[in-house]
Amino acid sequence: MFNGKTIFIAGHARLPQGMAAKSVFETLTITAEVDTKYGVVLEASCTLATEHGREFIGRLLKGISLNDGVDDAIESITSYYRGKAANALIAALKDLDLHFQQIKAGEKTKLPS
Repeated sequence: MFNGKTIFIAGHARLPQGMAAKSVFETLTITAEVDTKYGVVLEASCTLATEHGREFIGRLLKGISLNDGVDDAIESITSYYRGKAANALIAALKDLDLHFQQIKAGEKTKLPS
């Protein structure tokens, strides 16, 4: 059962030419279930063409805290992912982080009821 303590967010970026996933998707999407209190990525996935690639990125992002920013995650992608989608993954991660930061900023500006 859903407990209301997590959110599901997505980040998007254009895929480069010549990628297998480009024939199915125009954009690469990273999705994440994030703990709202600590910003920790509990699960993550993406629209890379292979299951292995999707699982690899999921493991790479799991456990990072968006409250700390995405610089360490970007460094991990740069260091450990050597596919054509590296720049798209980084752009999608930055977009996902932007959405998370907007949500967090919106929560801070809400007046108590």
